[in-house]
Amino acid sequence: MQLFYNPTINETTENFSFDKEESKHIIKVLRKKDADILFVTNGLGLLFKTEITLASDNKCTVKILAVEKAVPSKFHLHLAVAPTKMNDRYEWFLEKATEIGIHEITPIICDRSERKVINSERFDKILLTAMKQSNVLFLPKLNKAISFKEFLNKKSDGLQLIAHCEETDKKSLKSVLKPNENVTLLIGPEGDFSEKEIVLALENNYIPVSLGNTRLRTETAAVVACHSVVFVNED
Repeated sequence: MQLFYNPTINETTENFSFDKEESKHIIKVLRKKDADILFVTNGLGLLFKTEITLASDNKCTVKILAVEKAVPSKFHLHLAVAPTKMNDRYEWFLEKATEIGIHEITPIICDRSERKVINSERFDKILLTAMKQSNVLFLPKLNKAISFKEFLNKKSDGLQLIAHCEETDKKSLKSVLKPNENVTLLIGPEGDFSEKEIVLALENNYIPVSLGNTRLRTETAAVVACHSVVFVNED
């Protein structure tokens, strides 16, 4: 199934048109024509079966034939991950986490962060492309980049975890995860969290965890954590 995206449609929509860029892709690149079937999601768990009624590369119009609703996850996974020095590494994480099944992402700026500015528009496009390519019906939420301290001041529902590399008493991630439980997990920059940040997280009831016996890059750690949580929640 090839998946398309339109954020404005819902269960009451009968007809709609794609924007010019998407219309051109559908008609010129994919060579779709009148009466062809397209599958579309709004990124909120709805899958629409549609039929092209106007095969225009300026304004491809479709009518909705049927709607299916995906079952929402019984858990919510929120990863707060420091931006990496090289943008492409963070983009790789965003792509893979979307394919695996993440729900929410917050870039956090830490004491040792080498990159403190992100391109939210580009990141959004990567999430959208990964969602469509992997036939996921829920578009992950990308929050604006905030400081580590700001993030800790926000209320998090469920299990709160911090993965760091300091040689201190930590539990293994797999030992603390349970099915159907919301998880918020913090992952630091290339230089890891500072000691001050770790102490602050612990004071805010975050549990220190280990992701394995080897030292992982930021983006690798984030993907490992994402897969671990989703794996525990598989039926």
